[in-house]
Amino acid sequence: MSDITRDILLRYWGYPSFRPLQEDIVDSVIEGRDTLALLPTGGGKSICFQVPAMTMEGICIVITPLISLMKDQVMHLKKNGIPAAAIFSGMHRSEIEVAYNQAAFGMLKFLYVSPERLMTDAFIEALKKMKVNLLAVDESHCISQWGYDFRPPYLKIAEIRKYIPNTPVMALTATATPKVVDDIQYRLGFKKSNVFQTSYERKNLTYNVIHEADKFGLMQRLFSKMDRGSGIVYVRSRKRTKVIAEWLQSVGTSATYYHAGLDAKTRDGRQQQWMEGKIKVMVATNAFGMGIDKPDVRLVVHLDLPDSLEAYFQEAGRAGRDLQESEAFLLVADTDVNKLKENLQSSYPDLNRIKLIYDALGNYLQIPIGAGENQSYNFNINDFAQYYNFSLLEVFNTINLIEREGLIATSESLNSPSKVYIKANREDLYRFQLEYKEYDIIIKYLLRSLPGVLSDFVNIREEVVSHKTGIPIDKVQQQLNKLHNLNFLCYIPRNDKPQIQYIRERIDSRHFTLSEDVYDNRKEDANKRVQAVIDFVNNNGECRSVQLLRYFGEDIKKRCGKCDVCSSKNKMTINDREYQEISERIVNELRDSDSSVYEVVKKIKSHHEEKVIETLRWMLDNKIIEQDKNGILKKNDSAT
Repeated sequence: MSDITRDILLRYWGYPSFRPLQEDIVDSVIEGRDTLALLPTGGGKSICFQVPAMTMEGICIVITPLISLMKDQVMHLKKNGIPAAAIFSGMHRSEIEVAYNQAAFGMLKFLYVSPERLMTDAFIEALKKMKVNLLAVDESHCISQWGYDFRPPYLKIAEIRKYIPNTPVMALTATATPKVVDDIQYRLGFKKSNVFQTSYERKNLTYNVIHEADKFGLMQRLFSKMDRGSGIVYVRSRKRTKVIAEWLQSVGTSATYYHAGLDAKTRDGRQQQWMEGKIKVMVATNAFGMGIDKPDVRLVVHLDLPDSLEAYFQEAGRAGRDLQESEAFLLVADTDVNKLKENLQSSYPDLNRIKLIYDALGNYLQIPIGAGENQSYNFNINDFAQYYNFSLLEVFNTINLIEREGLIATSESLNSPSKVYIKANREDLYRFQLEYKEYDIIIKYLLRSLPGVLSDFVNIREEVVSHKTGIPIDKVQQQLNKLHNLNFLCYIPRNDKPQIQYIRERIDSRHFTLSEDVYDNRKEDANKRVQAVIDFVNNNGECRSVQLLRYFGEDIKKRCGKCDVCSSKNKMTINDREYQEISERIVNELRDSDSSVYEVVKKIKSHHEEKVIETLRWMLDNKIIEQDKNGILKKNDSAT
């Protein structure tokens, strides 16, 4: 199959050859084997399911929780001449119906769906009519309760396999610990363990942790040295994105900001400016980056501690995708660890408080108990929080937990343009035009100017329709609405508001609960992940890359030679082996009792005195050991 897959890769994506491991993964899927692919951020995961799906008869169903990624991939597939559609929260029911019909009648090669859709009656009925050649599960770590972004709806994926028993499953993720790798395969019902994994090591990317009180000053110095490419600054607060971007501008660095609270048009515009190099630095929350493939990011700066090493690894990994030398800097102040612990605590509000907010949400949206299933509602989180006098943070975290339970799905402002689809068949068109002559101009415009409008939804701009037909814009909207009510066409006006969709009907709060997987187990697991971050930033004695790789199950001893830890070691005149031996002896000596420098040097006779003193100095600088005002050395118990 190699010649066929390479031909498809070149014809549709323009690549003459696969990246390392991609071809093996593609062959495994074509051979009908359940396959787990672990490829780093920017490693070309989508190619691994898109190419094999194109070689086989039928449709590929792609499950992903990321609406922005769905829309982006569907757009690129269509641009390449490949029929594709996506179904996600906030879509009009007519759009969903059309997409299901197209999939059932073999008119699509790819159908992207969110995991919450899988067990709905509409999806199951459509699935039974489809010829599915592959079930691709993106962000597959979400299926594991040990994964950093566990989502219970992912557990439903295995249940739909009974409807497509001969269809292989392909799971993809960028980051997974060994425990999560095993759990993904178990949860998806793999017939046999089958994992393809490249090393997580990024030799061109240097990770640095800098303990610095003046973060703004250091950040400005870092960007002033960046003479090419672009950069990203990650922070936790939406408000801080604007403050930092404006500060960077004030000191001469081209910057803008991005977060999920901005309207979609603004977000898209700023992202495009950054992608085109018109803006040098993007200051953003973690809402920025998914599906972004900009090759020349030279510098990623974290001004706040991330919640997990998985999140940090993915965000830092957006640098250096062109394999050129790039850097990631995690800037740490004295109070950051406490802030991280406080953020963790606030992420899991009291269960009674969660029930109260869930009840208020139903009242705010005017949904009776037992109603609302599969319905979408415009939702302004700020207005809701103010109306009920809730803290914005507790509302955000509560909605996040309810969504993880699979009761609702949220979408930020979708920036959905207006859409139209003519439902009337060709035989009815002439009769309709004779009967409703007042709509003749607009109907002829739609038929002549919008190819495909008789078979699928097509984007329109009412302003353009008005300009081309000479009909005032308000009358264009009136006529489209009237034609919609006459069932001649389906007209969906543009929507740029955030929405909440109820996946299940509203529950009486007396019966509302969150499963252990979503609340208790996740809280305990989140504690462990936060501790791993704290250990990482406090371990100033071991190469940053080695630490990260060990977390993901890779036992690589060779240090990178470039990170903050290695750079400190490089300044010493002793080699790695000597440093390791001397530092271990020093720690052992201080484990038994505190000692003066003279006593430590005297006891370590196996190495030259100057080398022992140089190692002591380096260990003191990096807070592995401490020295009191009397000159007595002791082991720093908070260091690892």
